[in-house]
Amino acid sequence: MDGRGRLAQSLTWIAPWIAPWRARPSGHGRAASHAYAVGRMPVVGRTPAVGRTPAGRRMRPAAARSGLGRGGRLLRRCSIWIFNLRVPSGVGLTASGLLFLATLAYGIVVGDRVPAIMGGLKDARDAAANAAGFRIASIALSGERHVRRDEILAAAGVTGTTSLLFFDVEEARDRLKTNPWIADATVLKLYPDRLQIGIKEREAFALWQQAGRVSVVAGDGTVLEPYVNGGVIRLPLVVGLGAAARAKEFLAWLDRYPDLRDQVRASVLISERRWNLRLRNGLDIRLPETGVEQALVTLASLDKDKKLLSRDIVAIDLRLPDRVTVQLSEAAAALRAEALKEKKPAKKGGNA
Repeated sequence: MDGRGRLAQSLTWIAPWIAPWRARPSGHGRAASHAYAVGRMPVVGRTPAVGRTPAGRRMRPAAARSGLGRGGRLLRRCSIWIFNLRVPSGVGLTASGLLFLATLAYGIVVGDRVPAIMGGLKDARDAAANAAGFRIASIALSGERHVRRDEILAAAGVTGTTSLLFFDVEEARDRLKTNPWIADATVLKLYPDRLQIGIKEREAFALWQQAGRVSVVAGDGTVLEPYVNGGVIRLPLVVGLGAAARAKEFLAWLDRYPDLRDQVRASVLISERRWNLRLRNGLDIRLPETGVEQALVTLASLDKDKKLLSRDIVAIDLRLPDRVTVQLSEAAAALRAEALKEKKPAKKGGNA
């Protein structure tokens, strides 16, 4: 410690770090540069001759004499590069602009403003096209029966500001087909101001009951709408999971026997494997999983010859191919039991 309370310590250790950016002193010439390179402070009057070294002593590289390791030398080079780096003018302003745009984009995405912005751009584009003479002045529709005009236009995406120039017919066609009633659609643009839309509707084929709800379905099983009016009350009723998709094939078999079909109240698909028929008089007919057509032939023949469907029975089982099982009602079963008792012979008396 010196007299002022300061620590007396050599400053040669810090020379390698401050040398690169410290202004070189003037007047020392080559000797001064050599002194900074080896990491020592210059000493006046002791400048060695250029190119000479003490006898018996080999001059080491400046980096090695500085006492720095490999990591220190690498750090030194990096610091020199950073302090000597020249940043072009305008980089700060550009970086600030990019940061602002990134912040704005993040706020738009997080705030769910993308649809609103895209809608605004689309409206501006359509407004420019309409001003140029491409406003939709007339729309011709064809093929609609169950779908209303306003529903078709809304599904196609046609509004009062839509321009014919930027109207996407393929997108409109795909959107129209999302309506369950519309099986196919065609959209044509007739420049400069006319639009033509033609649709092909599905036909209501049957009523489908599932989980207590009744819906109107097409022949391919597409659910068209909930059953809410009596305009389709005469359609056949199918019941059960998967019955809507398989109804067309089964009802085609049933249509071959109109006398039987007119008595059917509902066709019930059991476990997605086989059908039962529930007649209007409450009679259940159990059909097999395979050979349905042959079972219907047998049933129609028995009804024609023996009036089987009008008898006092509750069920007819046709699941076995070689026999027909009939379940009598309770009243019919009691009468049959009484009749059988009367036909039994009296028992003979015992031995005399």
